[in-house]
Amino acid sequence: MGVLNLRIDDQLEAELERIARERHQTKSEVVRQMLRGSVLRTNFEQARAKLVPLGEAADYLTDEDVFRDFS
Repeated sequence: MGVLNLRIDDQLEAELERIARERHQTKSEVVRQMLRGSVLRTNFEQARAKLVPLGEAADYLTDEDVFRDFS
């Protein structure tokens, strides 16, 4: 497991502590979840940016267009 050290300002630390307390988690657990979510969103956006032009070229403009042809 890797280790990441970073500095955050007092306001961000207070918010992180509040969230951790509300979730009954450690600050590290909260940050890991948030970072994981950010990585997933970034990967999704990158995949979508590559796939949307291909779908549009094949005349798939909506989810319904895809489901119509593949259901």
